[in-house]
Formats: sequence, C-alpha cells, structure tokens
Amino acid sequence: MASVDLYNLEGKKNGKLEVADKVFAAKLNPDLVHQVYVALEANARQPWADTKDKSEVRGGGKKPWKQKGTGRARHGSSRSPIWKGGGVTFGPLSIRNYKKKVNKKMNRQAVSMCLSDKLMQEKMFVLEQLVSNGKTKEMVKMRSSFPGAGKSTLVITSQADDNVFLSTRNIQNLHLQSAQDLNVVDLLHHQYVIATQDALKVLEKRLS
Repeated sequence: MASVDLYNLEGKKNGKLEVADKVFAAKLNPDLVHQVYVALEANARQPWADTKDKSEVRGGGKKPWKQKGTGRARHGSSRSPIWKGGGVTFGPLSIRNYKKKVNKKMNRQAVSMCLSDKLMQEKMFVLEQLVSNGKTKEMVKMRSSFPGAGKSTLVITSQADDNVFLSTRNIQNLHLQSAQDLNVVDLLHHQYVIATQDALKVLEKRLS
C-alpha cells in the first residue's frame, strides 16, 4: 500500500493516509489516457453546423434561361451548388454523430493513471477534511496555503456540498467536482488537485 501526506486547511502536514497502489500508483500509459480523453471530448460535442443541399434551398423552380441560343452556359436551376445562394455539396449536417465508445475498464484505468501522475509530480494534495461556511474568503485562504496558487486547480469532494460550492464558484481557476463524477478531462484540464481523504476512499471504491 502506498501512502500520501495528509494536510490541514492551513497547508501543514498532519499525518499520512494509506491508499491503494492500483488507483494511486498506476503505471502511466499516455496512449490509453489520450484515447479516453478524445472519446470523452467527442461525446460532449454537439453537431451544430448544418447546411442545405440543392433540394432544401429556396427558389430555383424556373429554368433561369432557355437551353440554347443565349451564348451562355446551360442551367436548369438557380439552386445548383455552383450558383451563389445555391445548395451546398457535401456540407456539414446536424445529424452527424461524433460519439466514440470507451469501455468502463479503460475509463477507470485512465482516471487512475492521471491521479497517480498528479501524485508523482507532487501536484495533488489530500485534506483531512474540507468544511466551509460558504464564504469565498476562507477558500481563497486555503488555496493560497498550497503550491501553485492562481494556477488551475480542481477540488474533489466525496459528495456535493452547497457551502463548498458557494465558496468556490467565484474563484478564478478553481473548480469543484465530486469523486463519483471525476473523469480524465477534469484531471487533464487542471494543473493541481486538492482532494479530501473521504473523496480518496470514494475513488478507491469506484476505481478498484
């Protein structure tokens, strides 16, 4: 069993906590992490871009000019893709599906690898507990007690807490996430991680 340092809200070490090697000492596989990250981002993508082909644009019911004798090229409809205002050939459609499949085991492994990497780089800190009265000032003070103040930081709690949410929502580069919903995108989009020891227990149960 690996162990991590426990900190209080003042950023001082206050003991150690044993954690599962499978979750917090996993060997990094960049290719697997990248695959899971790309899949999650693709699954969150919405197909907003949409174009109309020549059957959907307005107008073009009448032949622009007669077939022969004008000296101009023959045309049958102003909805042709080569006309200004005509349809678009092979343009993007809102029915496109960007979804990618990633099995649960790969997803769990990728999250474990990212957590292990944060610990190895000393960019993850574990709190004994995180109690808040909803004031932003106290959360700013807590964050300034750890390295990387002002850098993008993810706070992980064992469950949703209204007071913790209120105290973090107005702090730039500080975001809140529950251990149950934590994913690879959350971890890769933040340089530092601050988690409670209860959150680590939830992660161990979820990822083991």
